[in-house]
Amino acid sequence: MLDNLKKYKVILASNSPRRKELLAGLGVEYEVRTLPDVDESYPETLQGAEIPLYISRKKADAHRGLMQPGELMITADTIVWLDGKVLGKPADREEAMRMLRDMSGRTHEVFTGVCITTPEWQRSFAAETEVRFSDLSEAEIAYYVDKYQPMDKAGAYGVQEWIGFIGVENIAGSYYNIMGLPVQRLYRELQKV
Repeated sequence: MLDNLKKYKVILASNSPRRKELLAGLGVEYEVRTLPDVDESYPETLQGAEIPLYISRKKADAHRGLMQPGELMITADTIVWLDGKVLGKPADREEAMRMLRDMSGRTHEVFTGVCITTPEWQRSFAAETEVRFSDLSEAEIAYYVDKYQPMDKAGAYGVQEWIGFIGVENIAGSYYNIMGLPVQRLYRELQKV
């Protein structure tokens, strides 16, 4: 369906298995290209969706000087937002448990910033999804953290895993955004390229 992309070599600048799977689901042929140690810091004045939007642009800018004519790069960043704070990737088991306790019985937001870049131009957008967790027991939280080791996931959970099956009560917005790539919005944006 995205025949207009045939004029580009599409690059996904992410090692995330979920982003790779989601982009492949659009039927887009692409290659993965990543840089080590891209600085993901951001100004403290940024709030909510502004944060992953800023970081996705920063990731794109780190690659931009290395891009060749005819290449189109997709960068993305996802955060979990609760009580005006970012819940990033947990450092250890205790932090993962704390994050899930904090989200239990409450609604949080998942924001993903996506940047589409060529050597000539750059476009970006952010997507928001509200996620409501049911009340999670301490045993359920411990089981999930110990069995699934969600240290590589923002907010210490993967919606497509066990915790999503038993804990997610309601979603307002894109399910795939929670996984790290709002593919329906990305598809619409890629149609405009």
